[in-house]
Amino acid sequence: MTYSTLMVHLDGGRPNAALLDVTATLADQYDAAVIGIAACQPVQIGTCDGYLGGEYAVIERDIVADELARAKTEFHAHERLAKHVLEWRSIPTLANLAHVVAENARAADLVITSAGPGFADLATHADTGDLILRAGRPVLVIPDGAATATFSTVMVAWTDTRECRRAIGDALPMLRAADRVVIVEVTIDAIDARKPIDDVAAWLARHDVDADKIVARMKGTSIDTLAGIANDVEADLVVAGAYGHSRIREWAFGGITRDLLLRDRRCTLLSH
Repeated sequence: MTYSTLMVHLDGGRPNAALLDVTATLADQYDAAVIGIAACQPVQIGTCDGYLGGEYAVIERDIVADELARAKTEFHAHERLAKHVLEWRSIPTLANLAHVVAENARAADLVITSAGPGFADLATHADTGDLILRAGRPVLVIPDGAATATFSTVMVAWTDTRECRRAIGDALPMLRAADRVVIVEVTIDAIDARKPIDDVAAWLARHDVDADKIVARMKGTSIDTLAGIANDVEADLVVAGAYGHSRIREWAFGGITRDLLLRDRRCTLLSH
């Protein structure tokens, strides 16, 4: 298993340097083709009577065209991507951006996106939680600061769920390439957790991945415990299943929050 095609989701409203650097490193590692995609909605211009004349429609169209053109130029100008097979998709739309990007994910093995600006600017960046729910592909989320894509130490935040089983399978190429893989489960009852985590480690071993196992008793919250272990092992990638309640769009990934795992130079690979 490998990633033969990467899809990188650019934000037309701001720079994407860190995102493209990670994408280029992964494209080199897997000799992958890269599809760049940007989708933008018209800017909502309010009026006192709710009516928008033709001049406003022209302004909105031009703003969207400029944002998409900016993203396209940034994508093609990245020197390290130039040696790979590249494709660009600019999508002006009135639809939900996460839905649009997710539909296009059919063309790729892995979707790469930034953490995004939250809810402040969903006209140029798909809501990340919504994208993960809909993509049907693993989604690698890059922090806003400079991030590494070497992924020498990978931490699997394990829970015995469908989503986590999917995530560890989706991450297999990265796990094989890592110098160290650590499977971590945070639990109240350590005895009950040992059998599932032993099974996972044995499955990875059959795929030529040696993994350390940590069954940790909860200290404070599961979020605090996981984040502390990620720091202790110096993980530069966390693999997790994206599960939880209906508010997953607020990054409630079963208690794994963006503030604690998407920090500094650490990336997160999530599957639903």
